[in-house]
Amino acid sequence: MLDDEPELRDILARVNATGDHYANEIRLAPTEVHAEERIVDCRVSPLGGDADLLLVEMTDVTRRSRISRENALLIQHGAGRQMIRQLAHEIKNPLGGIRGAAQLLERQLDREEFREYTSVVISETDRLAGLVDTLLGPGGPPNKQPVNIHELLEYVVRIIEAEERRSLTIERDYDPGLPLIDLDRDQMVQAFLNLVQNAAHALDGQGTITLRSRAVTNFTIGDVRHRVIASIEIEDDGPGIPDDLRDSVFYPLVTTNPEGTGLGLPAAQELISRHGGLIEFDSRPGRTVFYLRIPLAQDGV
Repeated sequence: MLDDEPELRDILARVNATGDHYANEIRLAPTEVHAEERIVDCRVSPLGGDADLLLVEMTDVTRRSRISRENALLIQHGAGRQMIRQLAHEIKNPLGGIRGAAQLLERQLDREEFREYTSVVISETDRLAGLVDTLLGPGGPPNKQPVNIHELLEYVVRIIEAEERRSLTIERDYDPGLPLIDLDRDQMVQAFLNLVQNAAHALDGQGTITLRSRAVTNFTIGDVRHRVIASIEIEDDGPGIPDDLRDSVFYPLVTTNPEGTGLGLPAAQELISRHGGLIEFDSRPGRTVFYLRIPLAQDGV
């Protein structure tokens, strides 16, 4: 059932010593039998009498906790998307006016050094407009065609390797049984690229990124239960996501990279959501995994 669990051992010793009851959720580490971490509702009660007897009751609530977290991510994504749209509307309208006024002023100026200033104004407004377009993401519905997920991942790997991160190791653990899926190739490449680049930045060019694919059955995304989904995992052995950012990493402009924009994760979440999927993550020092959950059946999505 479980290997040596220091937390559980401490709980048993405390109940045995005090006679108090214990009831709370605890996390059980992976074992040879259970590859994934489990969350259980644990209750420990003293049975009394002369012998040191304890009753331990455990209920596996991993899936329930995961569904609650997925729903929280969906709510976060919806709030982030609404915030982006409002922000884009508030920024783009005055930017158009500023650019137009700078162009009119440029025509009235005779001296070249003065026109340099208006050129800066026009250039900066164009840059901000481009940033807003990045926030909004590519428009229009996905152009779905049958694609091989692994070919898209290998394409992203070639892009990353072209950046000459010589100390970066990329390992593959693909499920060859995954079928072709109707997806928008460009949007999926962008989502994968955002996540792999984030992992590379977290490693600062030194470490291992593992790309993994699996077919998962009977998986619920939001309130929709899917018979089979593709789970694409992007894992790195970096320092992990800081605790104070874990609840907000999918909001725009949230980043630990001084040179980053904080748009990579929310943009990737938006692109995956257009395919009826969801991105979630698990992070601790030495192991951070982002899971891209994509339904195999894309009809009507």
